[in-house]
Amino acid sequence: TSGEALSGNLQAKTFSVLPQAKLWNLYGPTEAAIDVSFWECLPEDLTQPPPIGHPIWNTQLYILDDGLSPVPLGVIGELYIAGIGLARGYLGRTGLTAERFIANPFSLNGERMYRTGDLARRRGDGAIQYLGRADDQVKIRGFRIELGEIEAALLQAVQGLAQTVVITRQVNNEQRIVAYLVMQAENPVPDLQAIRIALGRTLPEYMVPSYFIEITSLPLTPNGKLDRRALPEPTRDTNEKQYIAPTSHHELTLCRLFAELTGNDRVGIEDDFFVIGGDSISAIRLVSRARASGILFSVRDIFKYKSPQGLATICQDADSVEEGPVWVEDGAFTALPIYQHYLNK
Repeated sequence: TSGEALSGNLQAKTFSVLPQAKLWNLYGPTEAAIDVSFWECLPEDLTQPPPIGHPIWNTQLYILDDGLSPVPLGVIGELYIAGIGLARGYLGRTGLTAERFIANPFSLNGERMYRTGDLARRRGDGAIQYLGRADDQVKIRGFRIELGEIEAALLQAVQGLAQTVVITRQVNNEQRIVAYLVMQAENPVPDLQAIRIALGRTLPEYMVPSYFIEITSLPLTPNGKLDRRALPEPTRDTNEKQYIAPTSHHELTLCRLFAELTGNDRVGIEDDFFVIGGDSISAIRLVSRARASGILFSVRDIFKYKSPQGLATICQDADSVEEGPVWVEDGAFTALPIYQHYLNK
């Protein structure tokens, strides 16, 4: 198989239909004579997405950072290809050729390597795992995120998931991660909270999608590629939790502030600040507005407790806390130890 990424579910289905056949996963772009790596798929891998494997003869595969240095084992980088299979370049497009076919810093003979634009990482057994396109990288709440890594985690975490695609959408004027799920016919979509918990075991909190949308099939363009524009947009009602009204003064104040800062009409006491539209910047604003309303907590508390109900259990009344000065506008102050170290050098 080649041309498109082989999913774990398609791998499992192939072995169920053709149990005596061998299945090889091949990878490679046209600029490098089509296929540059290979991997023999194993029936015992079940629905785990297969890696793209190891380089073929006379081919070198590098996973590099932005400075063209090799990344450590297990760390995501961009995949580069070197070897005798590289094309000369793009016909009549010298600028693009110079951009994509660059000098190979690991060669002493002036050879070139091709920048694929694909993200990958090397597993403990040395096999390379494909993780999607580098231009699919996005920034959410200040973190750089590879959407392909979320897709791979979903395929491993969700039982009966046939296909998935993860993109970003503007929801309430904020960029949010949206996961589209195509389930196998006999498998319903699991409880969404269970999906979030399962993803939380392998992904950091900021990489867990804000929205999960079930669709019957992925929309395709006439040439068989994914038609991202045809994917349904999430709304405020998508994956919305059951509304639970505030009962205490603190919960009432926090629900009001959550709604103001995220652009929602109504916020319940169990709503997650970051799921409904909050981010690290609006978290700082939340602390400030809460203080003005007589409630004290920190930004770290928001990341830990996340909901009005959670914050209400740990916040304090401003009148009950004695606070010292936050900064000194003028006058002498004692140098901190690190500052004294530099002064004494």
